[in-house]
Amino acid sequence: MAYVVLARKYRPRTFAEMVGQEHVVRALSNALRSGRLHHAYLFTGTRGIGKTTVSRILAKALNCTGPDGTGGVTDQPCGVCDACRDIDAGRFIDYTELDAASNRGVEEVQTLLEQAVYKPVQGRFKVFMIDEVHMLTNTAFNAMLKTLEEPPQYLKFVLATTDPQKVPVTVLSRCLQFNLRPMPPATVAEHLQRVLAAEGIEAEPAALRLLGRAARGSMRDALSLTDQAIAYGGGRVREDAVRAMLGAVSRGHVAALLQALAARDAARLVALVEAMRAEGVAAAATLEELCALLQRIAVLQWAGDMAAADEDEDAAEVGALAEQLAPDHVQLLYSLALHGRAELGLAPDEYAALTMVLLRAFAFAPPSGAVSAPQAIPVAQAQTQTQEAVAPSTHPATLPVASEPPEPTPQADAAEAASMQTVRLEEPAVGPAASQAGHAVHRSSASNEPASHAAALADAWAEWVERLDAAGQLQALARELALQSTLVARQPQGWRLRCPNATLAQDGPRERLRAVLASHLGAGEAWRLEVEVGPAQDTPAQRRAQRRRARLAAAEQAVAEDAVVQALQRDWGARVVPGSIEPFDPAPQA
Repeated sequence: MAYVVLARKYRPRTFAEMVGQEHVVRALSNALRSGRLHHAYLFTGTRGIGKTTVSRILAKALNCTGPDGTGGVTDQPCGVCDACRDIDAGRFIDYTELDAASNRGVEEVQTLLEQAVYKPVQGRFKVFMIDEVHMLTNTAFNAMLKTLEEPPQYLKFVLATTDPQKVPVTVLSRCLQFNLRPMPPATVAEHLQRVLAAEGIEAEPAALRLLGRAARGSMRDALSLTDQAIAYGGGRVREDAVRAMLGAVSRGHVAALLQALAARDAARLVALVEAMRAEGVAAAATLEELCALLQRIAVLQWAGDMAAADEDEDAAEVGALAEQLAPDHVQLLYSLALHGRAELGLAPDEYAALTMVLLRAFAFAPPSGAVSAPQAIPVAQAQTQTQEAVAPSTHPATLPVASEPPEPTPQADAAEAASMQTVRLEEPAVGPAASQAGHAVHRSSASNEPASHAAALADAWAEWVERLDAAGQLQALARELALQSTLVARQPQGWRLRCPNATLAQDGPRERLRAVLASHLGAGEAWRLEVEVGPAQDTPAQRRAQRRRARLAAAEQAVAEDAVVQALQRDWGARVVPGSIEPFDPAPQA
């Protein structure tokens, strides 16, 4: 006997054998039991989820006569009567299937409708099944509208389509529509386990999970892939064989990539990508598996024990990664991997594109430890001494203190130095207390600083930023970092800023701002600029916004007090449109 593929051999023959479409089975079963039968049904959904199968089971339910030949319409067709056997074999004269993909013209539809005037020959109902009905031409749709709306009592229409948006609304309104859903991977894997057990074939659970994910909701695709896996594995379904057959990425590879991302180890990340290139792992499959793993990590982080109940063998590894990665970092990585899949086809080398997508996570991810709470630094006790500072605290973030300022050096960042103008800015004063104490170390927490000293630091920083910005020395993210930060500590060998935005506090913007400041202070490469993440008050950006609000309020008041405006409002009922007033900046005089 010729071999019958699994997708045909295990096609459901009753509603009870249907998998993953309980909502459709329940509605049809209740309608059959109660006798409330519609004259036209429309089944929609993606390929391989049971549209044609449901149509055939419905035809058997309408025409089944039972084992003894005396049965009626039922939701449990017997499968042994002549009608059930003939429908399963495709030779029942009163059940007609029309493939609209190859018979889409009005002539084919008219030939089908001509049979509608004749009563059933063998069964209780005539059933016309039109597959891929959206492929019919507009003329063909119009030809069937009247019969579809008022068919004879013995005629039932069953339409199936993968694209219901292309079906005219005039047809949709005449049908009872059921949307068959793609099946979850777990449901597919469970069904494959039952099928292979019936076939007496050994299968590893991890291999079935791979097949369930690869099927993408289609049971027919899953059974076809299982046939292929049996042949590939020599009669067994093993995980390594299925992974090689599908070109799937090992979860270990993806977990290693995530560990390198969590550790901010770019060298290791690039080495892992090159190793995957050598093994022939697909770049697109890598990002797809990375998205799947990040999704599980996010669910575990937010759902807690509900997600921890996963029975997969890699559940422990997922839990460990969920502890290493911050929730916001997981969301960022998921977005980068998801959108990075569209870039692979644009690059001449997909592995180079994969490397760039993964390295992009370093550019946007918050620096390690950036979200920790700011720590305090001892207050300087040298109010009457000059060029003296207290010893640094033991906290690793404390800036080193020198008794003398560092020697100026002409070396600076090449890119920044090329763009600098020949302008020398004087260091703004920070108030009497600061001038007496020199560059003393202050507390990094604003709540522990004297209010006057914090205000003096804010004034000094705002003046620095305004001067540098006016001179065109601040660009891009370095400019935003300067505008949105506040100065919380200064000493001879470095300053400390506080910024509420972790992205701006990364190494790139901080180093560019450090080079600009060091150049104008006459400091060398040893001069440091540190940025801590935390709430920042009285920043240059906030001061600019406050000044603009004040100027806008003054402009609105000037308009309201203008005699001409008041006359127009009084005599002609005019009104000032809200939001239409802008402060006027007069041109600078020569």
